[in-house]
Amino acid sequence: MLPTLVYRTLRSANPRCIAKFAWNFGVKGLVSVEKFKRRIKRGEYFPPFLYLSILNSCNLRCQGCWVDVAAERTEIDLEALNRTINDAKAHGNSFFGILGGEPFMHPQLLDLLAAHPDCYFQVFTNGQFITEKIAARLKELGNATPLISIEGREITSDERRGNKDVLNRTLRGLDNCLRAGLLTGVATSVCQTNIDELLTESWLRELIQRGVHYVWYHTYRPVGPKMNPALALRPDQLVRTRKFVVEMRAKVPIAIIDAYYDHQGQALCPMSTGISHHVGPTGGIEPCPIIQFAKEDIRDPRGVFTAMRDSAFLKDFRELSAHHTRGCVVLERPDLVKELVVKHGARDTTLRGTAMAELDAMTPRFSQWLPGEEVPEKHWMYRLSKKYWFSDFGAYRNVAHDAAGKARLLQQRLTAPLSETNTPSAQSSPP
Repeated sequence: MLPTLVYRTLRSANPRCIAKFAWNFGVKGLVSVEKFKRRIKRGEYFPPFLYLSILNSCNLRCQGCWVDVAAERTEIDLEALNRTINDAKAHGNSFFGILGGEPFMHPQLLDLLAAHPDCYFQVFTNGQFITEKIAARLKELGNATPLISIEGREITSDERRGNKDVLNRTLRGLDNCLRAGLLTGVATSVCQTNIDELLTESWLRELIQRGVHYVWYHTYRPVGPKMNPALALRPDQLVRTRKFVVEMRAKVPIAIIDAYYDHQGQALCPMSTGISHHVGPTGGIEPCPIIQFAKEDIRDPRGVFTAMRDSAFLKDFRELSAHHTRGCVVLERPDLVKELVVKHGARDTTLRGTAMAELDAMTPRFSQWLPGEEVPEKHWMYRLSKKYWFSDFGAYRNVAHDAAGKARLLQQRLTAPLSETNTPSAQSSPP
């Protein structure tokens, strides 16, 4: 699997893009994680992987989206973005995720990438704004990988993304990237309507035939103003997704990313471990993209490093979340999220101003933490890389998880009729 992946990447990707990836993300990324591990020993937290939602606007209207895509455009200006990245670079960071809305609607996105040739950027996009000209510019820069979201075949894509001819327009952008020799990925939010279409070996083979270099499967999270619980996966489907990823990593020559498990298959939350935090379109420093509350801002005169390192709000979120679950605290314990927001007097970072009401409307459900259903990595490369550079970093050392109780409840849900939801009963909600 690995030799074939390397061979086809060397043949299909531009040498400059490969070199930037290998150095800015590979070598420097590993160094940034090592610096993060040393900071942890001093009791200091600043994530080696920082995710920036640079604006709220988008041309699509996806089901269950938590971003204010229909509101008046709000974007982080280039000066604030450069200052944030420069401060992070000064403390060893070299990798940044760029999100939206749709990042290519930001008029200064390419200027941002050009200003930091010593960094590597992963741009989360629907691909529809990536023309041949833009793809050529990305090739010239070499320091960005487009991660293009595909949510299903033709009919499912239109339904999920609130527009017509979505898949074909996205595939045009994808092909522009591949023809330009960009290292290119495809992301899918796995849900009830696309799990049978895209969580398949045949789909991966299709992407390989097109020339795609990596995929990222993440599971749909029902949050936000128009959460759609009917799309959420059941516990058995969460296990199915994890097993599929592990098996395909050892079988198919395409890289497969996940962000919620360690090398032993134990669940983790990147926010709880401190390896990543998020900056929203208004500049608020948030625990993660779906927790839209903040106390600090990237415009803090102390700089983003000090603001994050000294944040009691982020510290409490990491520790309380890790104390109660190895999974997603928002899905499993929305009451705890509300408790912390109230305790710190954090502001709602949404433009709609309804984030607290949305928390109140949530029903606790299972997330990636499914005790007794762990699936360890099979492939040696993923196993070693996760063990040393993407583990829980000791975040769950002092926990109050009732894993046995949750495992019993999980078995009930795994053997329940398929018509039942993945929402635990009020008497036996996840700990």
